[in-house]
Amino acid sequence: MTDTANLGLPCIEGSQAQKHITHNEALRLLDTLVQLAVLDRDLTAPPGTPSDGQRWIVKTGATSGWAGHVDEIAAWQDGMWQFSMPQTGWLAYVVDEGALLAWNGSGWTDAIAALTSLNNMTLVGLGTMADGTNPFSAKLNNTLFVAKTVAEGGDGHLRYKLSKECAAKTLSLLLQDNYSGRAEIGLTGDDDLHIKVSADGATWRDAIKIDRGTGRPSFPCGGVREMLTADRIYYVRADGSDGNNGRINSSGGAFLTLQKAYDVVASTLDLGGFTVTVQVGAGTYAGGLSVAQPWTGGGAVIFCGDVTTPGNVVVSTSTSATPGVSVTAVLPGKLTVTGFKFATSGAGSDAVAHSGCGTLEIGAADFGACTRFHVLALGAAAQVRLTAAYTISGGASAHLLANAGGYLSFNSAVTVIGTPAFSSAFAYATRLALIEVAGGSFAGSATGKRYAADLNGVVLSSGLTFPGDLAGTTATGGQWA
Repeated sequence: MTDTANLGLPCIEGSQAQKHITHNEALRLLDTLVQLAVLDRDLTAPPGTPSDGQRWIVKTGATSGWAGHVDEIAAWQDGMWQFSMPQTGWLAYVVDEGALLAWNGSGWTDAIAALTSLNNMTLVGLGTMADGTNPFSAKLNNTLFVAKTVAEGGDGHLRYKLSKECAAKTLSLLLQDNYSGRAEIGLTGDDDLHIKVSADGATWRDAIKIDRGTGRPSFPCGGVREMLTADRIYYVRADGSDGNNGRINSSGGAFLTLQKAYDVVASTLDLGGFTVTVQVGAGTYAGGLSVAQPWTGGGAVIFCGDVTTPGNVVVSTSTSATPGVSVTAVLPGKLTVTGFKFATSGAGSDAVAHSGCGTLEIGAADFGACTRFHVLALGAAAQVRLTAAYTISGGASAHLLANAGGYLSFNSAVTVIGTPAFSSAFAYATRLALIEVAGGSFAGSATGKRYAADLNGVVLSSGLTFPGDLAGTTATGGQWA
């Protein structure tokens, strides 16, 4: 009698007697092996009271009626055991474990673990239902991705690779609160990296944007210093407003005060080595400028009025001891003030006073009447350099004063208008300070001493005669040369 190749079902031979016996035997085998579900795979001896049709996988070490049938399917049929030797690829569901097993030719293994690839699946739902909008869906509390090690045939690295169709599309990680967006990280509408937040899932704000070309971050909503990627200009106008952003040269765009412009630079920018210019329009600015906080990122800051006619842009203060320009901070780069007329009427007020650290450069200017000094360099770390042609149209206690180790450098063509008076001296160096003339010239006249040097102060004139109608004086170690 021959059997079928795969299930070993007995075939009815030609002219066979009692064909029903062979036929019924084949049906019993089909009943055993089709939709195969075994009760257990951990028994080595037959159960005491099996029910007809129940099946088991015989465990290694089998005894009694199962001896010699390890790994076979043992089925109780018609009061006796029927055994079937598995063939490669057979599947069996183990009821007590809820496991699906596969015969690999030498043993029963986890059928799911045996799968090495699943391709072109249209929907995958893990713990939840997938749909057309979310073809891969998972409901779980934790996930773990681990790099395949070198020992396992990998390279030890782990990268998540996501790709969009083109720059105009979006590729992002969307973080939601009860399915309403609250944060988004990715390439949203371009190839720059955006980090966005939302309070309601409808209105989104770019918190951080990283430029794809330079790698520089920017902060569109403010709150963190903006890193400059190029030189920048702010505008100040007499008809402006400190509620503007200062970026447009109009009444609706420019700042109203010099102080607001500097505060924006010092408090919100990282210059990154670039230059910020504050362009100041015609008019009179009563508040002056106080540089009490350093800016960030080096570079340079320039306050520029009208370099052709400085008298068109007037810095005028009337409060006691309030300079037109006051520098008390450590300057991280050069500060330049050019194109202004200075006039102070408050008691003890200077036109320009530097008592901080670093270099202040004065360009084109018109020094009007001041109650104290036109230009003051105070302290060993303070350096003031006058580098461009300017005008003196009013008197002061001194035009140039270097004090307490301060350094003042002069290299300008000066025009003196009228006959301003300088009650202390035109140029005064005291207490180890230095006034150094690198060149320049004077046109016009003034009253008062031409210079004074005392307490080891030094004035190096390079042969230039300062304005005044009285000879200069030296005292207590002061030097003139």
